[in-house]
Amino acid sequence: MNIVKKTIKLRDGREIEIETGKLAKQADGSVVLKMGATMLLATVVAAKDAKEGTDFMPLSVEYKEKYASAGRYPGGFLKREGRANDSEILVSRLIDRALRPLFPEDYHAEVFVNVNLISADKTIMPDALAGLAASAALAVSDIPFNGPISEVRVARLDGKLVINPTFTDLKLSDIDIMVAGTMDNIMMVEGEFKEISEAEMLEAIKFAHEEIKIQCQAQIELMEEVGKTQKREYCHEENDLELKQAIYDFCYDRCYSIATTPSSKHERTDAFEALKEEFIASIPEEEQEAKMAMINRYYHSVEKEAMRNMILNEGVRLDGRTTTQIRPIWCEVDYLPATHGSALFTRGETQSLTTVTLGTRLDMKAVDEVLVEGSEQFVLHYNFPPFSTGDAKPYRGTGRREIGHGNLALRALKYVVPTGEDNPYAVRVVSDILESNGSSSMATVCAGTLALMDAGIKIKKPVSGIAMGLISEGGDGKYAILSDILGDEDHLGDMDFKVTGTADGITATQMDIKVDGLSYEVLENALEQARQGRLHILGEMLKTLDAPKEDLKPHAPRIISIVIPGDSIGAVIGTGGKVIQEIQKTTETTVTITENNGTGIVEIFGDNKENMDKALAWIKGIVTVPEEGTVYTGKVVSILEFGAFVQILPGKEGLLHISELDWKKVEKVEDVLAIGDTVEVKLLEIDSKSGKMRLSRRALLEKPEGYVEPVRKPRPESGNSNGRGGRPSGGGKFGDRGNRR
Repeated sequence: MNIVKKTIKLRDGREIEIETGKLAKQADGSVVLKMGATMLLATVVAAKDAKEGTDFMPLSVEYKEKYASAGRYPGGFLKREGRANDSEILVSRLIDRALRPLFPEDYHAEVFVNVNLISADKTIMPDALAGLAASAALAVSDIPFNGPISEVRVARLDGKLVINPTFTDLKLSDIDIMVAGTMDNIMMVEGEFKEISEAEMLEAIKFAHEEIKIQCQAQIELMEEVGKTQKREYCHEENDLELKQAIYDFCYDRCYSIATTPSSKHERTDAFEALKEEFIASIPEEEQEAKMAMINRYYHSVEKEAMRNMILNEGVRLDGRTTTQIRPIWCEVDYLPATHGSALFTRGETQSLTTVTLGTRLDMKAVDEVLVEGSEQFVLHYNFPPFSTGDAKPYRGTGRREIGHGNLALRALKYVVPTGEDNPYAVRVVSDILESNGSSSMATVCAGTLALMDAGIKIKKPVSGIAMGLISEGGDGKYAILSDILGDEDHLGDMDFKVTGTADGITATQMDIKVDGLSYEVLENALEQARQGRLHILGEMLKTLDAPKEDLKPHAPRIISIVIPGDSIGAVIGTGGKVIQEIQKTTETTVTITENNGTGIVEIFGDNKENMDKALAWIKGIVTVPEEGTVYTGKVVSILEFGAFVQILPGKEGLLHISELDWKKVEKVEDVLAIGDTVEVKLLEIDSKSGKMRLSRRALLEKPEGYVEPVRKPRPESGNSNGRGGRPSGGGKFGDRGNRR
């Protein structure tokens, strides 16, 4: 084995070790990255050649966390790792988005990147190390790659920026941002914030880049030491310069004309396609099939160049807008009357129909990941059906794109959605994209804000979002920043920069760069232009609904919350859950109990106030301590010769002796009471040792004038709190259930 190691020292003294030559040596490249007890195995393998007809970069990135790495069993019946969960998919996307732009444009062989968490230190966040591990594996391979890159997380603790914080540190931070870059440039940014300024965000990115440079330098040294500076040769594209020039001459001016004619997405697409078909018809029919791949590639380049030049030269965009202009916006709330909250948000040709559903703690999303366990009170789901873009194909369900876009919108809104005592509900937001032509994730943020306010959720502040684009010309530094980009501007441009926030600061961001050489000046200008656009969109939203509605919808479920002593939790639940299940079944409500600092938080969830009040009274009865001298309305549960047992509170019974039924003599208990009767009684006495309770009905009746207390036989002992009697002084079983009538 030829084992080579490199050590990277972080600013706080912690170390990252990268080792190659020991594990997975048959892969094109493999490394083990170690930090503390956390270890990641990253491997890369590339096909020897490209598949015929492939004209894109077929990159596949998989990040997987092994449960054994943290000494845990997987959940589920099979007890093995299954398909990737949302967290693993999101980390895979972070790696993919940083690597993909740096493969050569003409390299089309399949590349597979796998990063596995094989040992887990429970204080270290492995996602911040995964990008570095993947890039290092590429560095020690012969796969063509214009890296290396690295990724780091930045947090801010007590006003001080830190690299790769621990799980505990991150909970105390107002910044959580992942930044990926090369030695020279930023390639990818994603994060969430607690209303920070644009300047603070830029400072965090610059801080991250200084660390990235150090980690990239270590990879360069590792690559040189293992002798992988020379990458494999390849030829994945056939070229015909005469054909390329012919397409340019035939199509460029007309592409430019189409681009400068304001039109809808489908009209513009049809016009571009018709022009391409016209060129194809101009060449000999026998050559068309053989040259089709080159024609498509060259024509796409002409279309891209025409559109970009139009924007740079004239400051006009495909739909006729200026670079800073936002498309027309219209909104509507309460569109779906049967939901707990709903909103429509339409910006140009992008539309989101978003709903809010309120649930109990039982509805919260369970999180059972290798290093993270618990529940999430607020979830957001994003759906992107093919009809939203006019595509005639089946909807295959949730993919990586839906998970990524939904996560961005979740991070944008998470900070403003109240939790804990301020909001007892589990909250689910679902965005269904009905039309899409650019930035449907930002439409989700805007529609989500309106739907939450329509539902009566008291969000801290409204949030809006905007997607920014960039068209740049490397030679003379000329560039144009585009506000509220179209789908074509995203596809043909150099940057997709999404920013969300309130009127007072940024709450989330996601940025992907497709070119080298993006300066901080451009980033700063893009952030300021995004702020202005974001505030404009927010203003349009607030014309529809400017604050959360005062109350929930009439048909929305309600929650009643009470705090009970910790030692009463068991009584409310009952053996095997018998009591709480009976409460829920009888009152048609949902009851949850959470232990918190020695007390129990009971929440009663339902849509019928009368039933909820019954459940509340039932639970209060269970936890209420009976008091001597208090009058209770009880229910007769059994009758004996010497009296009746009356339940005055749930699970608490006392003896109403025959002598305490009335001022006059009662011969038989049945002459006054029957099982199931409701009777008002006064609690005369609670035995200090046994807890047995003695009740009286006659104490609540008016005493007859001249009444003389008769001489009575000795009274048996009082019944206890659970209804089981003692023995009367005259012998026999006092309160024996078998003697009840």
